[in-house]
Amino acid sequence: MASWLVLCRFVHFAVVLILVGAWVFRPLLLGRDSAQNGQGAVHRQLDRLSRWLTLIGLGSGLCWLLLITASMAGSWSAALDPATVQLVLGKTFFGQVWTWHLLLNLLLLGLLTPLGRRLPLQLGLGALLLATLAPVGHGAMLDGVQGQMLILNQIVHLSCVAIWLGGLLVLLLVLRQPTGLSVEPLLKRFSGVGYGLVTGLLLTGLINVRVLTGQWWPTPLFSGFALILLIKVLLVAGMLGLALFNRLRIRGCDQRLSSLRNSVQMEWLLGVAAVAAVSLLGTLPPMQAA
Repeated sequence: MASWLVLCRFVHFAVVLILVGAWVFRPLLLGRDSAQNGQGAVHRQLDRLSRWLTLIGLGSGLCWLLLITASMAGSWSAALDPATVQLVLGKTFFGQVWTWHLLLNLLLLGLLTPLGRRLPLQLGLGALLLATLAPVGHGAMLDGVQGQMLILNQIVHLSCVAIWLGGLLVLLLVLRQPTGLSVEPLLKRFSGVGYGLVTGLLLTGLINVRVLTGQWWPTPLFSGFALILLIKVLLVAGMLGLALFNRLRIRGCDQRLSSLRNSVQMEWLLGVAAVAAVSLLGTLPPMQAA
């Protein structure tokens, strides 16, 4: 049951993060007029991808609810019992948050079928969808003001991850198009935002670790929570290394599109792997300092 929950968390987190981040970066990298900027094919790809990701998000969100229900009741059959599911939704903190989360996901699915020009509304609902992920897992460990600040910190952390991953996906789709347009201005725009994202990601990550474990780094280093956290940090470090490598080679990048595309794809895959590590991390108890 625990393995299925980790897998479900991974799929759901990845879908929501990439979906919302792509919507944020879409106007920044592509603009709003696809006829004038030559990126009509990328806009259409993102439209289709948005619908599929929203549908997968709703399905994985429902599966997450059923797995939590089965876990709380200690029985797989409880996941299919409407009364038990209703009890989880109405009487637990997770259920109350998840009710809103699923409703937001459903609203987005309706909004995207067919997709209209409603990006501000999509971003608003997407931001709320992302925010309702923050109290799930370690974000709900603390009460009172400290707990609220931890959830706020988690929202900022997830937002930085989402914009980075979603932006990389949009950039990758652009690099796969034989448009003949220069990608150098797009890379400069992306890397300019990247400085803020990296700063926010590192600061909020350190705050999370400090609050949850009482240390700047949990111990013992090579077991449990600390080991998975180390793997996540190494994956993010790999992303940072590739991002810096691409930033230093922006000038004349139009002559190295194949190499650039492979590098951006690897950076994105490392980010998805980091989300997988986080999905496992959220199911492990952080080790509090004595």
